[in-house]
Amino acid sequence: MQWLPFELHCHTFHSDGKQSLPELAEAAKALGLRGVALTDHNTMTGLTGREEVMAQTGVEVIPGLEWTTFFGHMLTLGIHEYVDWRNLSPFHIHRGIEGVHRQGGLVGVAHPFRVGSPMCTGCFWEFDVADWSKIDYIEVWSTLFPSIRRNNARAFAMWTDLLNQGHRIAATSGRDWHVSDPVTEPVAATYLGVNAELEQASGLTVAALDALKRGAVSVSMGPLLQLQVADEHGHKAGIGETAVPGPAIDVTVNIDFSAREGQWELPEQKLAVKLVSAAGELAAVELTRAQPQASLKLDVTAARWLRAELYGAFCGAHTMIGFTNAIYFQ
Repeated sequence: MQWLPFELHCHTFHSDGKQSLPELAEAAKALGLRGVALTDHNTMTGLTGREEVMAQTGVEVIPGLEWTTFFGHMLTLGIHEYVDWRNLSPFHIHRGIEGVHRQGGLVGVAHPFRVGSPMCTGCFWEFDVADWSKIDYIEVWSTLFPSIRRNNARAFAMWTDLLNQGHRIAATSGRDWHVSDPVTEPVAATYLGVNAELEQASGLTVAALDALKRGAVSVSMGPLLQLQVADEHGHKAGIGETAVPGPAIDVTVNIDFSAREGQWELPEQKLAVKLVSAAGELAAVELTRAQPQASLKLDVTAARWLRAELYGAFCGAHTMIGFTNAIYFQ
């Protein structure tokens, strides 16, 4: 398993961006990203020359598209043929989702609580989702310095509520990247737990989408947060995987300070890692560069899921710096 940083929401001048695909890839490389998803609005023409760009930059380009409708924006990744969205009413989003899934692609709700019309046509999510199990992921963090945005707090809460209902939905960050100019605000990365054997056999795009589908996802503006549990029999489960609950499971959390090192600044401090489930906060530990890992026992007998959240002083604010996706319990 390799944890690789991606940006999963990008635009070029083929829609409303102000950058070419080569410029996007070069800028992503400079930010320490292993790959990007090109999700131009309602077009896939920006993917022309994709193979050449990947060969020249070493940055993986995941093919995608952002459905841009009056009722919401949906990201579609891993498709190779255009899936028409124009016949979708607020009550028929599943027709479009089925078309993406038939191609082996994934669908994600983009920035569900961003201000909508007339400032951003259709940005606010209004589609009626009859079956959330058909949604692969939700962009719970959007734009730069995402942790301090109120609309992202609403999206994060919606994701938590869906987890509490028993849904297994991944959560990602999306910069909604339009311009390659330097920025002064923090950039979050979506780390995908890529299976190395699958990458070797089928390529990085396939392996990255597989990781997203499995929920092997950790999001951070700074260092990479990791989570693992082990039951009384020693059976281990990582992010996105399933474990057997019990009164005293072993939980291990650690912070990888080498992830995208040099792309973020973090004052020397004790960072708080909160372990959160449907019952709320179960425990908290303090970690530092000198002591980046901790293990403890937790009672998760009644828990459906468990995730870790990283808090500290970052870019002039005390905020959530990153979070893991859930480990699920049978």
